Amino acid sequence: MVAKVFDDILLRGIRSGQAPARSDEARKWYRTQAADVAKAAAKGDRIVRETSSDRLKAKSRFRIGSMYMFVYDPKHKETLPYYDRFPLVIPIGPAKDGFLGINFHYLPPRLRAKLMDALYDTATNDRFDESTRLRVNYRILSAATKFKEFKPCIKHYLTPHIRTRLVYVNPAEWDIALFLPSANFYGAARSKVYAESRQTIRGL
Repeated sequence: MVAKVFDDILLRGIRSGQAPARSDEARKWYRTQAADVAKAAAKGDRIVRETSSDRLKAKSRFRIGSMYMFVYDPKHKETLPYYDRFPLVIPIGPAKDGFLGINFHYLPPRLRAKLMDALYDTATNDRFDESTRLRVNYRILSAATKFKEFKPCIKHYLTPHIRTRLVYVNPAEWDIALFLPSANFYGAARSKVYAESRQTIRGL
């Protein structure tokens, strides 16, 4: 099961002294391991939603700069060219009836890694526990070219259209969540989403 593989990745990391997100070497190691999870899921294994150790916690409120997963049903889905039913989001600020957030699923894995590496520079501390969050907002992201990959990822999420409680991802597991194949696009193939995101980043 993918859940067991997920747990084993973390256990091996702890035993070897690795901690995701705390060093370039650790990030690379966890991303490689998470890629194996993605391959397993692509072959039909169940995608991880929660783990038996309760590292992913359901919450009813969001915190700016933290990471969450949830099921979403867009208000105007009939007119959208495509949308992600199961976003992986870092909220960056409140917005009317909800919040603005970065949904990493709109980027191919390499660009997800590039954006996340830049975002790590804004972390409030280097403990990567529940006290850690990212100091980001739209103004900060727009002002620096190192964050340019955020452009196709910014989405306005309406609270009444979130169909589950928010599933909180512990900062120690951001890198693993980043590469799990949990995106659920309606209206377009993933390849089309990625192609249009690249165009947006290039400013075409």
